[in-house]
Amino acid sequence: MEVQLTNRQQHILWATVRHYIATAEPVGSKALVEEYDLGVSSATIRNVMGVLEKSGLLYQPHASAGRIPSDSGYRIYVDQLITPSLRSRSVSQTDPTRTETLGREVEVALQKRLQWEDWSLETLLQGAAQILATLSGCISLITMPQTTTALLRHLQLVQIEAGRIMLIVVTEGYETHSKLMDLSPTPEETERDSEVIDRELQIVSNFLNSHLRGRSLLELANLNWSELDQEFQRYGEFLKNSVAELTRRTLAPTATQIMVRGVSEVLRQPEFSQLQQVQTIIHLLEEEQDQLWRLIFEEPEPEDVGKSRVTVRIGAENPLEPIRTCTLISSTYRRGSIPVGSVGVLGPTRLDYESAIAVVASAADYLSEAFSYFNP
Repeated sequence: MEVQLTNRQQHILWATVRHYIATAEPVGSKALVEEYDLGVSSATIRNVMGVLEKSGLLYQPHASAGRIPSDSGYRIYVDQLITPSLRSRSVSQTDPTRTETLGREVEVALQKRLQWEDWSLETLLQGAAQILATLSGCISLITMPQTTTALLRHLQLVQIEAGRIMLIVVTEGYETHSKLMDLSPTPEETERDSEVIDRELQIVSNFLNSHLRGRSLLELANLNWSELDQEFQRYGEFLKNSVAELTRRTLAPTATQIMVRGVSEVLRQPEFSQLQQVQTIIHLLEEEQDQLWRLIFEEPEPEDVGKSRVTVRIGAENPLEPIRTCTLISSTYRRGSIPVGSVGVLGPTRLDYESAIAVVASAADYLSEAFSYFNP
């Protein structure tokens, strides 16, 4: 959401959101004057809050009340006021040491209570889900990892037309996966004879099959493709990207079990005072996990392959009706560069975003490290 705010408007929006998160009460200018060193009068704050309301970032629940943040206000808060980039996990412009401390607290709690060398994977994830719920005050959601046992039976590179090549992968179960990509040839390569390229592709296919047959697709995604013979280097990036995408697609074909913790605690929040709303959320968590799984376990965009990213969906940004008054924060845990499971927290839109983002990011990093100790 592109909204240009002045420094004063940003500071007052930040203070309003922080105060509402802490109190769950509509925020007035007097409260901001008393609680925050904004350096302006109550009248100035009221005027700025009026501007923010007209911009759709704040609203009044009724005429005589103070203001509370809208979903758009929370979005500006998350994107611009506490973090320059969720992708980089630099999670606080206003108090960076606080977020770093929260992240360390999560890591210490996980390390003290979870010893992955001695536990089964399922027990490890159950323990992590409980710790995540306790530290965040939200409902924690951790998916069981996707299977990583698909083995390569055959690989073939085929020229479809000039500059376009298809990678075909056949697994031991005779499942076939294909990926069509542009090779982006140079002008000199474009003039090369098609039969020469076909021969090259067959040589590369034979070379790869002799070295890779019987390996898991997960191993293929993490190979150093730069080790190809020099004459075939131009296929390296194509192969790396193609195999990584095919592997992600293969490793996440269907939903798996989601471990849920912290329901009773978060449902005591005032936002969940209506019984019908609580029932719809519980129904989603218990009976429609496949819908929730597809939401929190997303395939990364091509530019995000190999990176960790925290995703924050606020209120109406959630496509599932039962949680359109909630915030869902999630990230993936990985084996190597491939996401195999997800970590998330679900709570009211009025939550401590800095803390929630920090605990999700740290839990995902910890599980990625732990998962490297388990055989696929």
